[in-house]
Amino acid sequence: MANRAGHPDGAPCWAQLLTRDAVAAERFYTALFGWECRDQGGWSMAHLGGRPVAAITPDPQADDPAAWTVYLATSDLQAALARLDAAGGKVIEGPFEGYALASDPAGAKFAIYQPGEFAGAGVVAEPGAMSWAEVNVPDGAVADAFYGALFPYAMAAVPGGIDYAVYSVVGEPVCGRLLMDEHWAGVPPHWMIYFDVAGLDAAVARAGELGAEVPVQPFDSPYGRIAVVHHPAGGGFFSLRQPQI
Repeated sequence: MANRAGHPDGAPCWAQLLTRDAVAAERFYTALFGWECRDQGGWSMAHLGGRPVAAITPDPQADDPAAWTVYLATSDLQAALARLDAAGGKVIEGPFEGYALASDPAGAKFAIYQPGEFAGAGVVAEPGAMSWAEVNVPDGAVADAFYGALFPYAMAAVPGGIDYAVYSVVGEPVCGRLLMDEHWAGVPPHWMIYFDVAGLDAAVARAGELGAEVPVQPFDSPYGRIAVVHHPAGGGFFSLRQPQI
């Protein structure tokens, strides 16, 4: 079990789904991952084996399709927001108590969170839990400069046919950056959330049974087998990953 008690600066520490149909989203993710969704008074906290993994929040003004927001940890929110402004980012909402919603120079939205009484995800990188996040942007150099100024990332290019950089903190890979090419025409810059599964083919089949579409079919990567899933009834876009053994 990959329990988490804390998250280093720059690491994805929480995920929130804003959706017009929270009831359908809860039904979908509960059936796909075995989540238990507990009402928090207007929104739900999803648990896996009793540990918090994500939030599902109803919002009649949410984007369609629904969008997952990644929360990146910081030990000092005000200092992080000062760096955000200096590096060319924008604050969209907040700062509120412990967090702010922001965007990078390309417009990709994310949240910055300073853990307090609530530490964020209590489990990562096991079936049903968030395991990775990456920002998909039209200019990799601009994104690398921005996020490198915002967080203490060490960056390394991944060899191969795509422009991909892995961002690491204290020697641990925590998230990534993908350069969008011509195949992404019409798709705005965004952060993508990954959830791990024990078997990708079975998970994709199950997602299909639950009404999801699979715009990117399973493929092999240096970090395991991956597929992109879209659940139209409030579940949004996300990626599934079967880690390498």
